[in-house]
Amino acid sequence: MAAPSAATAVALGETGSSDARAAQSGRKLTGRFLHITDFHPDPFYKTYSSTTAEAACHRHQGPAGIYGAETSGCDSPFSLVNETFSWIKDNVKDDIDFVIWTGDSARHDNDENHARTQKQIIRQNEFLVEKFREVFGVSDKDRRGVNDYVIPIVPTFGNNDIMPHNIFLQGPNKWTMKYLDIWRSFIPEAQRHQFQQGGWFSVEVIPEKLAVISLNTIYFFTSNPGVDGCANKHEPGYEHMEWLRIQLKIMRERGVKAILMGHVPPARVDGKESWDETCWQKYALWVQQYRDVIVGSLYGHMNIDHFMLQDFAQIDDQTKKGDMAAQIRAKGVDSEIRLLEDGEVTVASASDYLLSLRDFWARLPSPLTDSNCKSRTKSGIWDEEEEDDSSVWEWLMSKISSSREHKNVGKSAKKKYLEKIGGKYAQRYSASLVSPSVVPNYYPTLRIIEYNITGLEHLHVHGTPGKTPAEFPGDQQPFFKHDFSDDDGYKREIGALVRRKEKQKNQERISKHSKKFRFKIPEGPSKSAPPGPAYSPQVFTWTRYTQYFANLTRINNDFFDPQRHQFDVDGEPTSKNDLAPRTIFGLQVSENGEIEGKGWKEGKHGKHNGKHPRPEPHPKEFVYEVEYDTKDKKFPDLTVRRWVEYARKIGGSGAKAADVADYEEEDVDEFKVDVEEIDEDELEAEGKKHKKHKKGKKHRKASKEWFTFVKRAFVGTMDSHEIKEVFGQAAPAVEKVQEEVMEL
Repeated sequence: MAAPSAATAVALGETGSSDARAAQSGRKLTGRFLHITDFHPDPFYKTYSSTTAEAACHRHQGPAGIYGAETSGCDSPFSLVNETFSWIKDNVKDDIDFVIWTGDSARHDNDENHARTQKQIIRQNEFLVEKFREVFGVSDKDRRGVNDYVIPIVPTFGNNDIMPHNIFLQGPNKWTMKYLDIWRSFIPEAQRHQFQQGGWFSVEVIPEKLAVISLNTIYFFTSNPGVDGCANKHEPGYEHMEWLRIQLKIMRERGVKAILMGHVPPARVDGKESWDETCWQKYALWVQQYRDVIVGSLYGHMNIDHFMLQDFAQIDDQTKKGDMAAQIRAKGVDSEIRLLEDGEVTVASASDYLLSLRDFWARLPSPLTDSNCKSRTKSGIWDEEEEDDSSVWEWLMSKISSSREHKNVGKSAKKKYLEKIGGKYAQRYSASLVSPSVVPNYYPTLRIIEYNITGLEHLHVHGTPGKTPAEFPGDQQPFFKHDFSDDDGYKREIGALVRRKEKQKNQERISKHSKKFRFKIPEGPSKSAPPGPAYSPQVFTWTRYTQYFANLTRINNDFFDPQRHQFDVDGEPTSKNDLAPRTIFGLQVSENGEIEGKGWKEGKHGKHNGKHPRPEPHPKEFVYEVEYDTKDKKFPDLTVRRWVEYARKIGGSGAKAADVADYEEEDVDEFKVDVEEIDEDELEAEGKKHKKHKKGKKHRKASKEWFTFVKRAFVGTMDSHEIKEVFGQAAPAVEKVQEEVMEL
């Protein structure tokens, strides 16, 4: 292993081996880390204000609770942020090794009466940094070295952490300079120049063993009109990808593993994408080629709890050759509903996106095809009609023969299946995990991920060495000179630059011959290299995660019906058909289960707008509780093959899925699927109800795993009737399969 740099040794204040240095400072590894995202603190939030779009929880009377207006479009009150950090301090602080903080730490620009300003964005991010300091900061009396925090905290840019939102221009710029100051205790000295260039950096959370790479995904973001993808070498996206390639190459050479993190995830299914296609193509190629280095990837932004697969079979042939056009589009079906509206995911677009994911996952390779099932069944059954004409000897020989045939068919099917998914470890795919948010678009959440530290239990973790502003080198001083006061002038300046960029992109689009750009193809793992931690259980493999949520309906304690002994969480009355609510989160729902496409939602308590729920708030104790634990659902680990097989089950079918009672996740075993016959009458009725599907397509019932997946996606805020109304339609017909989890 390469020796540490002199700068690293000085920063640590130690010499000798990395193991010896880590063991002499900090605290012991626990094998856990925190992923938290999308706080959106709002200093204008007022308790018992209105959740309408015009009020935005800033004025008028309404149902906005003391800790937030769950399921609405309102941002987080400071009380929610404060209580979240208090809970982390009391329950998490001493049991994690580092924090992954995936951006959006300023409020949305959702109120004309309180237009966002640059200074507000800066103050709100500084507020979050201060909250992290209160929990994880090293006090002066305990300070033994140069570290400001007891553990590393790794931030990244969200699309609302800049102004105008979504628009991040090529660096160095005023925002990279300013955040270099705000995050000075989080960014290692050796990475500060790179951060200044474009807002990307890496932190070795376990020195010389495990790094976290913070991506500036706003350069890949389809909603950022100030840049143009990752093909042209003059674009920041190209520069970012080159930096990432070199970082992963160096880490492979040093034997260091890496976690990728960012704000906007690489969503891409049926024409719905959040990244420019040129950036997705390079990202997928990089992840494939460095699959021996990358442990996993974590994102936020979308507010819905889910995961996504990158299918390396969708990497273009030209990309594999190192040749890329500046303007390329992902293959897929054009959708009436876009994934992003002004950079954000709406309830309607999230629902449509999840349905597209299910359809895509239904087409994933299956362990056994219908023909194989039939051949196995046919060869394994003794025909009773021929019993009288068959001798015992013939019967015995037929059983021996059928047993051999049965075994051979099984081996052949398994071999074909493994070939399709990229071998024993499913190396045709990678997986990205997307955590829901703290801001209560649904319920506030946070996630604790556990990872394998076998053989590293003796190591200690410590924070990133910090610096005061006066200690920055001269070439990093200009951030003090940037003006953040003239918001209107800055918007005009950015607007002019964006218009110039759009004109350039339009000229490229109408050009008969699109420019093509060459790039260097990363080398893949050596043939002798074992599968990486994302594919095979080993040190740093993620073993489980626990999802926590704060049930604000219960905690705010504003809408409890003492006669019915339950909370009013429906917000609006249902129609005569109990399975067809008129609204979900205050949004209209059509007879076909389509949710209104508004960007703003009043939430489940919207019917209380204009009222004052209580004379004074009487909240219950604020607490995050376990929503689910992957271990409880018999998920052995979080390797890619587990996600591929789980995705296939979500996209599969099951006869009982149409029953509302079966939508509840209790008693649903995520990893064992029963093959059941389909109730054709019930399926036909379900199909008539949902006329969205194209003519000529056959459909089957969705699986129990699908409904559990949807329930989790919206953090349990949709009840079973609402889930059925929007997501209960039949699944696309695919080859009938016999699901089984094959042993690794």
